[in-house]
Amino acid sequence: MRIKHAILSGVLPFTIATHAAAAVVPANQSSDPWYTDAAATTSAKANAAATPEKAKNVILFVGDGMGVTTLTAARILQGQQAGALGEEGYLSFETFPHTALVKTYNVDAQTPDSAGTMTAMMSGVKSDAGVLGVTEDIERGDCNTVSGNELITAIELAELKGLATGIISTARITHATPAAAYAKAADRNWEDDGDMPTAAKEAGCEDIASQLVNFETNLEARIADADVDGLDVVMGGGRRSFLPKDAAFNSNDAVSSVEGDRTDSRDLTAEWKTRYPAGEYVIDKDGFDAIDASSTSKLFGLFNESHMQYEADRGNDVAGEPSLTEMTAKAIDILDNNNNGYLLVVESGRIDHAHHAGSAYGALSDTIELSNAVQAAIDATDPDETLIMVTADHSHVFTIAGYPKRGNPILGKVVNVGETLPTTAADGMPYTTVGYTNGLGFHHLGTETDADAVYSQGNQAGRADLSSIDTEATGFHQEATIPLGSETHAGEDISIHAQGPGSQFARGVVEQNMVFHMINQALDLLTGE
Repeated sequence: MRIKHAILSGVLPFTIATHAAAAVVPANQSSDPWYTDAAATTSAKANAAATPEKAKNVILFVGDGMGVTTLTAARILQGQQAGALGEEGYLSFETFPHTALVKTYNVDAQTPDSAGTMTAMMSGVKSDAGVLGVTEDIERGDCNTVSGNELITAIELAELKGLATGIISTARITHATPAAAYAKAADRNWEDDGDMPTAAKEAGCEDIASQLVNFETNLEARIADADVDGLDVVMGGGRRSFLPKDAAFNSNDAVSSVEGDRTDSRDLTAEWKTRYPAGEYVIDKDGFDAIDASSTSKLFGLFNESHMQYEADRGNDVAGEPSLTEMTAKAIDILDNNNNGYLLVVESGRIDHAHHAGSAYGALSDTIELSNAVQAAIDATDPDETLIMVTADHSHVFTIAGYPKRGNPILGKVVNVGETLPTTAADGMPYTTVGYTNGLGFHHLGTETDADAVYSQGNQAGRADLSSIDTEATGFHQEATIPLGSETHAGEDISIHAQGPGSQFARGVVEQNMVFHMINQALDLLTGE
């Protein structure tokens, strides 16, 4: 049966020009939806007005671990969940006018980590794996090598220029990607003082959570005559790094008997509230919903002891959590109170974690939620004054394979074109369209929505007979070729999609540190004007 084309791009059908060359194209070709849709898209891009270079606001979205394969699979799943075939659709940002491929390697690593990659995006300088906000001249884990190797970030420059600033993540806010926007650390794992070796503390290095709360003080100390007002919006998980290791400080949704990790007895949430008495500190959905964006000057939200929930599991949170879309919309509503403009960094951190756990369902669900958050940003901003960029820090060893027919469930077993039953491999067993090169391997946890539940099951190497297994279930974890305790990152290029002033610089193949320079180009961060 022939599958009809579905035009989902929103572009109106294109009328073929009536000149001699047009007559060469047969009518059944020139009227075919595939032909007219592509022609309309080409015409629209050709006639698009030139994009200005300067922006009032910049929003950078980072899908942690969101490689091109993840985008493709999420796009298909989104369409199939809406009742379509899936392949013909687009994630919200895939219709942006400008796109480039981005090289992700760290200075010392062919396949990168999030600390080095986000440092490149935030500072314009590529650095080593595992370190934050410092150059490659540092030695990981050696506090004494930090001094003199610190880098200034786009967030810090935006503060110095008087812009509003915000950082959002569904991971711990002290985790590598969000931390690279504000911290300088010889090791990404120094999230609180309890994570630091004694030598580092004695040498005077400050843990990442403390650096977040002391952001304003530290920046003013580093930059002569600086006068900034500090981060305006911070939301994510990771409350444990801000609280003392004392059950008396447990929050009402603590999952550990002692929630806090700090060994220095400091309650950094209290310190933040003392520093910003007019600010709002919230820990759950009710507190978040009560925030009046029009009158809020500072917002600090820590919605979980560790990482926030996977989007698929968010409904099971003890106290309730806002979605990435809700956090993004709220942040914009607060930040745009500043007439000078703003810089907002938004990370969907748990795409990466679901991939590490071998859960395609979890990773793709969080990718779709990122797409929703980007759409919320599009709806809330003026495209003539706001540059929106959507990218990743790195990819994963996640694959789409076999020869499944059009519309085959992306999380399902491969059914070849023209067939109705799952295709079998040389071992006589069916296999799924998506899978992983390495990792924990096949597990079936039924209706489980927490991808991390797989870690209690151990590694399962080799093939499994999936004949009677529902591979589309939320708790299904794909097979892996190479058995490892956790699936790994991959080293191929990722994509960046951009719209708004300065978006035209996203083209070709670029180094990852170009992202910083696009932000600077759009906001003139280094001119101070």
